[in-house]
Amino acid sequence: MADTPEAQSPSRDLPSADSDARLVEALRGVIDPELRRSIVEVGMVESARLDEAGTAHVTVLLTIAGCPMQDTISRDVRAALLALDEVGEVELTLGTMTPEQRGALRDRLRSGAGRVNPFAQPDSLTRVIAVTSGKGGVGKSSMTANLAAALAARGLRVGVLDADIYGFSIPGMLGARSKPTKLEDMILPVPGHGVSVMSIGMFVDPGQAVVWRGPMLHRALEQFLTDVFWGELDILLLDLPPGTGDVAISTAQLLPGSELLIVTTPQQAAAQVAERAGALATSTGQRVAGVVENMSWMEMPDGSRNAVFGEGGGRTVADSLARRLEAADEEARGPVHVPLLGQVPLDPAVREGADAGVPAVLTHPQSPGPAAIAQVAEKLMRRTESLAGKSLGLRPS
Repeated sequence: MADTPEAQSPSRDLPSADSDARLVEALRGVIDPELRRSIVEVGMVESARLDEAGTAHVTVLLTIAGCPMQDTISRDVRAALLALDEVGEVELTLGTMTPEQRGALRDRLRSGAGRVNPFAQPDSLTRVIAVTSGKGGVGKSSMTANLAAALAARGLRVGVLDADIYGFSIPGMLGARSKPTKLEDMILPVPGHGVSVMSIGMFVDPGQAVVWRGPMLHRALEQFLTDVFWGELDILLLDLPPGTGDVAISTAQLLPGSELLIVTTPQQAAAQVAERAGALATSTGQRVAGVVENMSWMEMPDGSRNAVFGEGGGRTVADSLARRLEAADEEARGPVHVPLLGQVPLDPAVREGADAGVPAVLTHPQSPGPAAIAQVAEKLMRRTESLAGKSLGLRPS
């Protein structure tokens, strides 16, 4: 009897323990956007089975019902499994972790350390940069959001803590508008363009004012550092409120190793106030990472530059701070240098990106403003402090 078309077609191997193991191995590459960990590593894959027809039957347990990342996780699971030659279809079932499973996951993430501020630990390798200014309206928050996105796009693990409790704006600028997920008493930051984001704005209704005094501000900042699972970050950026008030002082107390990044405009009045914000380092012992001059000029159609807010403010702040820090440092062995990291021109693309929740460094990288911010990010990536004496977290295999 002649072979039928079905008999002539290659037969599919029957599923085996090895094929099921390959499903799990493929799922190791699926990363939970909130945890920044493999869904296999954190115990989210309950089962994975390949049937005779080549259909992968997978059950994934979400951390909570209605997890805001479920669409992303579902898409990534299907893509990872369909990339296997033996898988033709994927039947994905989404479940929810039990309270006991969530508690176990929380304990696993904390590694038994309990509620601690990971960035204040002596073995922390996270560089903490507090972005500050002397006055409002100089573009500090948009600078923070674009720097974070630029650093993340270069492969760094970046977090942003919106410490401007009264004037929070970071969630909108980074498109991180969903409510944070809670694992018992642990809070997961909301991902936005590869950046882990946390803000008081995620916990209040639109238009609601936050009416807190000093002790509450300190407590909020402390809770964002201890109760939020930030994971292993290369850089944590804090968007501070302008001036040298309660939050700036609390930042120095809770994050003694943090550095200050001063944002100013060229206008002399703004520069004088910005200098005061940087001068806080003489009292707190913080290091000044540098100065960024924002709104330096506007590029005109003929190629000329219109210095709308004057000139020289950024250089003035950098030089004045260097003299202040040198005078305050009794152990200084030479001149103290505070770099002017960049001059960023006025650029409509930056404002449009902030309103749309997509940083302009991602959408218009060649535009003058985003290009200048990207150069600042490149300079910040070059760590100048020594890692001598710090644990690298290496263990023998």
